[in-house]
Amino acid sequence: MPTLIKPETTFCAVPHCADMSALAADVAVIGAPHGSPYKPGTASHAAEAPAAVRRALGWYSVGAEQFDFDVMAPVMGGARIVDCGDVPGDLSDGAGNRSRIAEAVRTTLERGAVPLVLGGDDSVPIPMLSAYEGHGPLTIVQIDAHLDWRDEVGGERFGFSSTMRRASEMPWVERMVQIGARGPGSARARELADARNWGSRVVTARDVHARGIDPSLAHVPEGASVVLTIDVDGIDPSVVPGVILPAFGGLTYQQVLDVIHGVASRATIVGLDFVEFVPARDPHNMGAQAIARLACNVIAMIGKQRGRT
Repeated sequence: MPTLIKPETTFCAVPHCADMSALAADVAVIGAPHGSPYKPGTASHAAEAPAAVRRALGWYSVGAEQFDFDVMAPVMGGARIVDCGDVPGDLSDGAGNRSRIAEAVRTTLERGAVPLVLGGDDSVPIPMLSAYEGHGPLTIVQIDAHLDWRDEVGGERFGFSSTMRRASEMPWVERMVQIGARGPGSARARELADARNWGSRVVTARDVHARGIDPSLAHVPEGASVVLTIDVDGIDPSVVPGVILPAFGGLTYQQVLDVIHGVASRATIVGLDFVEFVPARDPHNMGAQAIARLACNVIAMIGKQRGRT
């Protein structure tokens, strides 16, 4: 059973779960500051993100009965939520980090809860998704400015440019919808061809702005089990400025809400992660609050799906 590090502040001041073997909740928050580094011994640019997102909406501890007009229900929709703390990381041991992240997510699933993973960089979803073996088939709905289909970068096959490539190799991943690609980034023409040949539905940010979210949601089958993976650089930097590679023209806050609510209306949300947030580049704590609010929307949707409201 994994032993996680107790956070200084839990997400939105929810209860801390110190013993994952006794986990009893609808949603379990797991911090994963460290994934698979491209330069062993170097901390991730997003290592401070879990703590920043946890702190962002601490006032919810005294406002849990507030009505949330985004979800038309009380804050977090009555879902039972706990924070399990942070997965221990080693800056020089990507394989060990992956193993520990996967173990924490696997335990969460075995206890009947939905994992909400706060990265960390975009290498973190690889071990997260690996833990779903036996819990498929999965549909992945990704929001990201980049395609993340590189097979390797500098010999590293589990870094943040290879997330969806590695996911495509997992037999329990049946489908993926990739929303928000724009500008240059982690793909060349051959990676785009590989993604499409595998069957990934790639919806650019320009497509979303021109046609809305509904065409993207049409690729999600009714009743599917969905993991939402949100690289926050997929969101416009006017909303989340704290990223390593900001790119103009990303999804708006409301468009991301539309993805969340649209997925929840047709499918079961079985996992969620937020990655690539860089608090040092986040003036006025704006991005941290946006991420926490989006997470609260997903939590509320899970609460509704489980009959809590």
